[in-house]
Amino acid sequence: MEGRLVPGAVDQDTFDRSRRVRWLDLDAIFRTRVLMIGAGALGNEVGKCLALSGFRRVTVVDMDHVVGSNLNRCLFFTQEDARTGSKKAEVVARGIMDISPDARARAVVGRLEDLPGSFYDGFDIVLGCLDNIAARIHANSHAYHAGRPYIDGGMEGFIGRVMVCLPPDGPCIQCGMNRSHAKVANMRFSCTGEGVVFHEPRLAAEITTTSLVSAVMVRECLKIASGRKDMTLRNTFYYDGQRNVAEEMEVPLDPRCPNHPPQVLQVSENHIMSGSVQ
Repeated sequence: MEGRLVPGAVDQDTFDRSRRVRWLDLDAIFRTRVLMIGAGALGNEVGKCLALSGFRRVTVVDMDHVVGSNLNRCLFFTQEDARTGSKKAEVVARGIMDISPDARARAVVGRLEDLPGSFYDGFDIVLGCLDNIAARIHANSHAYHAGRPYIDGGMEGFIGRVMVCLPPDGPCIQCGMNRSHAKVANMRFSCTGEGVVFHEPRLAAEITTTSLVSAVMVRECLKIASGRKDMTLRNTFYYDGQRNVAEEMEVPLDPRCPNHPPQVLQVSENHIMSGSVQ
């Protein structure tokens, strides 16, 4: 039929559009081992973006199970999951493999704090999709000391935040914390609240904010996996959906932060003096 569009070979290639982005290294992305901590609202969106972007080796860690209030914010969860109390990590891992048949996603059901420090050595990039400060500090510290890039995301209502932590000489999550964070460090916003101190923020995760934060996190993950750390966020990215603004806020390396030994601080000071800070 005249004027009919016939799909060509490129249209049959799942990653054709990604291949057109010159700095993306798809072969490296396929091989990158990603640890995603948290399988709630943010973890669902990050898992989706990882699968669609070509990440095929993903491990998902979460201790919680699915409840009804998750369903309007979580792509992979169903009514049946809520009824039976399916484990979040297992559902998200299956969802990743449903989207990307070539993916090998693994679920680890349990507390983050119970994982051995050596666990982080088996990954190339760590993504924090967490709901409390104590878990962020824990993941940040273990990833940093393992020499693994850590990408942390968080939301409260229409407010979103992303920070990229690049060891050995970049600032980390703990560098930007103050005394008020310490007061709530052991509080946790859990859907089930089982075995934890229940702390509900003023506004729970909202899906449009969650989608944006997850996109920024996985974009930074793509840069690191492609060998382009020079392109990554160097400050904390903030988004306010009510004011319709996005901005960066500087997080300097804190000399009192326990994650930075004296030699790292000396290297950072030398960079500053030479004007080579990016």
